[in-house]
Amino acid sequence: FQFVESGGGQVQAGGSLRLSCEAHGFNFVNWRFGWLRQTAGKVREFVATISWDGLHIVYAEAVKGRFTISRDNAKHIVYLQMNDLKVEDTAVYYCGAYGVGEAEAVSSYRTYGQGTQVTVSS
Repeated sequence: FQFVESGGGQVQAGGSLRLSCEAHGFNFVNWRFGWLRQTAGKVREFVATISWDGLHIVYAEAVKGRFTISRDNAKHIVYLQMNDLKVEDTAVYYCGAYGVGEAEAVSSYRTYGQGTQVTVSS
């Protein structure tokens, strides 16, 4: 299994970024995926998750209304559209493959990539 995350960068507060996660080695349509993030010195936290068919989506309260998760089952890509970015969104963002447990729990996901850095300045 491998994830290739991309799309991160530096933006000013209020700006937007679109993250992409290419999934390799998965039978893609059989998997729920999610996005997690980790700031320096802090634990990893849940951001969003999407079911195999895109019908069941959950967001962390901190990003609800600003971020949108989506997927393209034909291209094996999971996206995270991030709008109205805030300084506190600064983190390394990881794609995660759901295993077992609560869909909003970080421990339910396995990450197989290096992540992509998002830096938001005021």
